[in-house]
Parts: sequence; structure tokens; C-alpha cells
Amino acid sequence: MSQPAPAVRDLGRAAAVRPTRGGRRPLGTAEVAITGGSLAGWQARNRGATVAHVVEQLRLAGNLDNLRRIAEPNGPAATEPFRGRYPFLDTDVFKTLEGLAYELARDGASGYVASHGGASRDDAAGDEASVREFYEEAVDLIERAQRDDGYLNSHFQAPDIEREPWSDLAWGHELYNLGHLIQAAVAANRQLGDDRLLRVAIAFADLAVERFGPDGDPQVCGHPEVEMALVELTRETGDERYLELASLFVDRRGHGTVELKIFPAEYFQDAAPLRELDSVTGHAVRMAYLAAGAADIALERGDAGLLGALERLWDDMVATKLYVTGGLGSRHSDEAIGDRFELPSERSYSETCAAIAVMQWAWRMYLADGQAKYLDVFETVLYNAYAVGISDDGRAFFYDNPLQRRPDHQQRTGAETHGELLRRGWFVCPCCPPNIIRWTAQLQDHVAALVDGELQLAQYATGRIEVDGLALEVETEYPWDAAVRIRVEAAGEDAPRLALRVPGWCRGATVTVNGERLGGDGRTVAPGWVRIDRALAAGDVIELDLPIPARALGADPRVDALRASAAVVRGPIVYCAEQVDQAADLDLVVLDPAAVREASADVDPITANTDPSTRTLRVIAGAVAAPTGGLYPEFGAADGADAADGAGAAGARTPTELRLVPYHLWGNRGADAMRVWLRTA
Repeated sequence: MSQPAPAVRDLGRAAAVRPTRGGRRPLGTAEVAITGGSLAGWQARNRGATVAHVVEQLRLAGNLDNLRRIAEPNGPAATEPFRGRYPFLDTDVFKTLEGLAYELARDGASGYVASHGGASRDDAAGDEASVREFYEEAVDLIERAQRDDGYLNSHFQAPDIEREPWSDLAWGHELYNLGHLIQAAVAANRQLGDDRLLRVAIAFADLAVERFGPDGDPQVCGHPEVEMALVELTRETGDERYLELASLFVDRRGHGTVELKIFPAEYFQDAAPLRELDSVTGHAVRMAYLAAGAADIALERGDAGLLGALERLWDDMVATKLYVTGGLGSRHSDEAIGDRFELPSERSYSETCAAIAVMQWAWRMYLADGQAKYLDVFETVLYNAYAVGISDDGRAFFYDNPLQRRPDHQQRTGAETHGELLRRGWFVCPCCPPNIIRWTAQLQDHVAALVDGELQLAQYATGRIEVDGLALEVETEYPWDAAVRIRVEAAGEDAPRLALRVPGWCRGATVTVNGERLGGDGRTVAPGWVRIDRALAAGDVIELDLPIPARALGADPRVDALRASAAVVRGPIVYCAEQVDQAADLDLVVLDPAAVREASADVDPITANTDPSTRTLRVIAGAVAAPTGGLYPEFGAADGADAADGAGAAGARTPTELRLVPYHLWGNRGADAMRVWLRTA
């Protein structure tokens, strides 16, 4: 069944995104190691809990069996029906394999020591063996299931499925399938030196070029994703045909290309060409994947017009359609983005996959033009809209991510008649858990980039960076603590200089080099890039101090759902209130934004990832009496009846201590009410 594992060779372990143009090269796993802090904790949880859980669920759900019955037409599984509701379930195997390529490439069994439960070294070695077994089994089945012409999709190839391949591009997702296969193949080739999946992916991509290329059928997939994968395949192989196909897919969309059956053209980003869209629209994950692929194309082709259109869409999204957590998507019915300023907290969809897609778009925009604004949003999404998608034990997930929960709310996706109270271990459409595995595994690929002899630190985490004769040790408890300390361990004669990102939320940041403040005493540095404009030497110490007081944010008055309310943030972390921590009813709490500046922060970096009670902000707020005038009381009632303007008057507030926890940690202690936005009047 399984083939012997290929020998790991030093490939430089290039990053997941490796542009050939634009001058900005992201550092990969051979150059960046995250060794401490929150991101290291997330990666340890991924290796020690989430991987094993997802592998088990994929086996139970039948994803491998679907491939097995194609690979082994005379085997015992051949008589079983296709398992699962959707025709794109192979992608969950592909996404998992992409993450496993990173995990299997990490040094030694330490990569599988669980961060929860204190797994022994023997247990860790056993986990690694089971993960390797799954990897080898899946790769083998994928190789044998592929048709001679390169086509691969266990749903459309199944003997009990009457639909023919390519017969339903709007909903069949075969090219979406190809995209995730390519990304898994590229990861396996770069991280493990294993080209088996790459050979499969090339054969499938060649078939796509033949069928949909310049001389083929001018169609597109209903679910964008393949575009950025095809660009990466060109980067990996040098074959420009894949880049050309990706460009065709982007430019064809928006001309009524997708056959409509359920949702309108806007859902598929097919009502207007991408270059002419005035705002991000339709299905949130599709939109962000499409934009990320277009950014890859713009970068590789030097297409300033396309890049300008993407920047315009980005700026409009950030200004009018992105939740304070970085979540994208306000509608459950079609998982769509919604109108400008349509940002309801209770019905926020903000799919976890959309969070990943927005980060992918942000990273590519940064690689294209170097602006720090994209990294600011990347950071917000990372620590909020993305981080909330997984439980503290790594084995349960949110598909959608509301910013408010009422006590009787149930989590639902699709057409269930009931739902779980909080996160779920698996889904009918389980796209989010494998996506979390691959994204968490490659976080180090999104920490730093090299451009024109300058090393740019895009995100901050404890770890080591080594490139072109420069070796840095980074120590920080960011984002919980303000200090980032960078020690130069080695610096060759031609070593790159250093640039540090000062987040857009930060005011009063300072930088010192060997104790001397950059720019002189009393000088602070503005948000954006701050450059250490001199050659570095071994022993140099650069310290970046980012003040992180608690802040109260309001909302644009056009966001109807958020009028007269405030959200509390500290650094990039959005906080929320859970009922379990409060003496007063959350619905009756009134927050004075000025009081937030006096908030008391409880800091315990050791347990930051898992225990909300060790990451609290305490604010003195007011609690008003419960209204008694019915659901819709009359303002200024003259007959002595309860009046709307009588309940909650300023003089009727009782002081109460409001305890706030990081939004990404909510829902780990029980199914209580939760609010990000709190009333101010």
C-alpha cells in the first residue's frame, strides 16, 4: 500500500509564495523558524492535536475511501457509494497534505510533541508515524486514481455518479480541486523533495490548459482558487502556460461566463470584470481567492492596471466591508460579503476560510508593492478572525464567526435543523479544518521578506531568521507585550539592512539600536516602515517598543448595527465580553469609552494561547435596570406608562467591573452570551 518515504534533501524549503518578479522574496522555512510565543504555540497545537484530529475525521468521513474505490476498481471499496454531499471533498485531503508536507519536514520528532496534555516523546513519535502513514497512503491513492489523461476527481470518476466530468463548472469545482492539488504538490516538492504529487498536478494542469487554454473552451470555475495555484505552478516549473491560463480565468470572469442555477452572477464575481468592479462582492471566500490569484498575476506580469484595481478594491473593502476582527462576509444565505456598511454582529458570517483568503490576498499585495497597510490587516485577521476559528484544544472549529452570541444561539451551517452550541469537531462541508492545518503550518513563510538588500520584518514572533549572511534572534511576547528585541548573531559584509513594520494602530513607537534611540531623544516613529539605516554587526541589539494601551473604537454611523456602541482593542487584539465573567447582564451593560483608557490588563504570556482568564482587561462600566415597557416602549409616554427614555438613564447606572477576554478565545468555557460591541448609551 505505502511507498517508502523519499529521502529529504535540502531544497532551501522555499516559501509557499515565491514570486519571480517584483524583487520582494518571502523567506521560507530554511530561513525562518518560529520558536516561541503565540504563533509557536499555535503551530505546536496544530502538530500535536489538530493534525491527528483532522486525519481521523477524513478517514471516518470516507475521503480516502472515495479515492480508493477509483484507485482500486476491483477492491472491496469499489462497491461502496460515494461518501459525502459535495463533489469537491478531495480538496480536504489536498489541503491536509499541504500542511503535512511542512510538518513532516520539521526537524525530528519534537515537531509532534503536543502542546496540550503533555504528550510523551513516545506518543509524539507514534503521532508522527501515523501522520506519515496517512501522507503516504493518500499520495499513493491519488497517484493511482488519476486517469490516463490527467483528470482527477473522485466524485465525477465514481461509477455511481451519473454526471460527466466538466459538465457542471459552476458547482462541480473540478478546477478548484486542481488548485488545492497544485498547492499540496508544490509544498511537498519544496519541503520534502517529494515530486510525486507534482507529477500528478502537472498532468492535471496540462489537461486544464488543453481544455480551457487560449484555444479551448472559454469557461471558468464557479469557485476561484486555481488561479493562484497555477501561478505558483509556473513559478515552480518555469512553464508559462499555467500563468497564461490563470490570466485567462481572471479576465474571462465578469462577462456572464458562469452558468447560473441558484445564485446571481454577483455570487460568482461574474457580473462585471474584476478590473471594473467597484467593490468586493459575492461569496466572500471566492472573492478573496480570486483577488489573491489576480495579485499573483499582476506581480508576475508587471500589470500595473490590474494591481491598481486590486488596491482600489482592497481599500474599499477595508473602509466599508471588513469587520473590526478582520472577518469578511455578513450574510449566511449565500456566504456573501454584503453591501457597504452591512456589518451585523449577531449574524456575522466571517467564514474561517475567508479569513485565510484575506490573508493570502494581503500577503500578495504586500509582495507586489511593499505597503505596510496590507500587513496591518493581515495581522488583525491573524489574531482575531482566523484565530477564533479553532478551539483551545485544537479539535473543534467555527465555520462562521459571529461577533455576538445570545444564550440560546446555535451554530449552524447549511440546512441543518439544529446546530452545536459552539465549535464543532467536523462539518458536512469541512473546508475550514484542513485549511487551518495548512495555514498554521506555514505561518513562518509570512514573517519576513528580502528586497533590494533589505530584510523587512512583516510580523513579529520569537524565533530565528537567517539569510544572506545575516542571522537574527528575535525575542518578543507580541502581541501581548510591547517589546520586540532583535539581537544580531551574525552579519556578513554584504548582509542586508533591516526594516521593521510599525503597525498602523500604534502611536508613540520607539526604536533603539544598542540603547541609542533612533532619531534622537524624544523621537517616536510613525506607523509604516522604520529602517535601520546602517550596516549591522554581530552583537547589535535593536529594540522596538510598541505601546499597547487599551483603546475604545467606535463605528462609522452608516453601520446601523453598531450605532452608539464601542469595541475594545489592545494592540491588534480585539476583546469581547463573555457572560461567564460578568456580574451584570451583558445586554444591560453600558460602557464609557473614556473608561477604557484606564483599563487594567492581566498579563500572563505563558498561558496566553489557551486560558481566557489569564488574558483579561478589566474596565469599570455601568449596568442599567432591565426595561419594563415591553418590546417596543413609547418614548415620553404621557400617561404614566413605562417610557423608552426612562430605562437606562445615566443616573440609573450601577457601577460594575466588566471583564473582557480576547475574542479569539471566546467559547472555550461554555455556551454563554458574548459581545464584541458594547452599548455606550
